[in-house]
Amino acid sequence: MELAKITLRGQITIPVEIRKKLGVKDGDKVVFIEDNGRIVMENSVRLALKDVQDAFCGEAERLGLKNEQDVVDMIKEVRREKRVANAGHA
Repeated sequence: MELAKITLRGQITIPVEIRKKLGVKDGDKVVFIEDNGRIVMENSVRLALKDVQDAFCGEAERLGLKNEQDVVDMIKEVRREKRVANAGHA
């Protein structure tokens, strides 16, 4: 358990071990989330990345992407389609 003191301005210093566990450094942002009556502090970048990962969950399967080569092939196809579309507007 770590302890921090609140200043008159409502500020706290996050103990070093907690900053390490959160993966935050000077200038990073944290987010406070209420969870079952408790307040949880999270690294805002990690939380945003998790939200994106959750949003894309199942998309690879839906698109039939089974491996890295499938992804590379899909990107090449999208780029090819974009070149064709842009050539038609020239």
